[in-house]
Amino acid sequence: MTGSPRRRGARSARPIALALAGALAAAGALVARADTASARDVAPSTTAALRIPRLTIARLQYDGGGDWYANPSSLPNLLTAIRERTTLRPERTEAKVRLTDDQLWDYPYLHLTGHGAITMSDAEVARLREYIVRGGFLHADDNYGLDESFRKLLGRVFPDRPLVEVPLSHPIYHLVYDFPKGLPKVHQHDGKPPRGYGIFVGDRLAVFYTYESDLGNGWEDLGTYPNDPPEVHEQALRMGVNLFVYAVTSRLP
Repeated sequence: MTGSPRRRGARSARPIALALAGALAAAGALVARADTASARDVAPSTTAALRIPRLTIARLQYDGGGDWYANPSSLPNLLTAIRERTTLRPERTEAKVRLTDDQLWDYPYLHLTGHGAITMSDAEVARLREYIVRGGFLHADDNYGLDESFRKLLGRVFPDRPLVEVPLSHPIYHLVYDFPKGLPKVHQHDGKPPRGYGIFVGDRLAVFYTYESDLGNGWEDLGTYPNDPPEVHEQALRMGVNLFVYAVTSRLP
């Protein structure tokens, strides 16, 4: 079965996660350090200051008419799964943040979803790039209808970096649960196979785009979509655990 635990039992990653949780606490906020690639890409923000990071997922609020607030039960359910299956202890509730908020730097994981258009000013585009190259992780989940707008946005954020298919050997598919065939298929959409695309900053997968998968729908409360079997919900949660653990550990020295 895809999404099987990497070792015996879903809690096999607990010792690793415990050490990483302590390291994360010591790592400081996104602005506390910048790797070589970051230093080349962007000058320090004048509003960035050393802050205490918050171990949770921040839902990115954007303009343009797309429903950035879609799948309201998804992130709370994923955070619960992370708490139950690893020794990471994220907050129980998601955050909501705009790119212009000073609190942006507090969050290791930004989640972007929706069905429609995304509009961002040049200042917001620059801020998103800064967040990413300084160690932040952006997960964009196509909730059907987001693809064209999101790809255009990435072209503005990273005109110098291609969006590439993430190889199935990448740790994001194996860190806690094994997904040897890649992303689970939650909803059919156009009937295409699910694909995971990414943008790398150095060796770090900094942007992960889940296309034709619809993980966010899979994370929602059981029964939200009556035709979805519990197994699909479980596979989606397992993949989400991998994403979060990768997001917070890939920032560490």
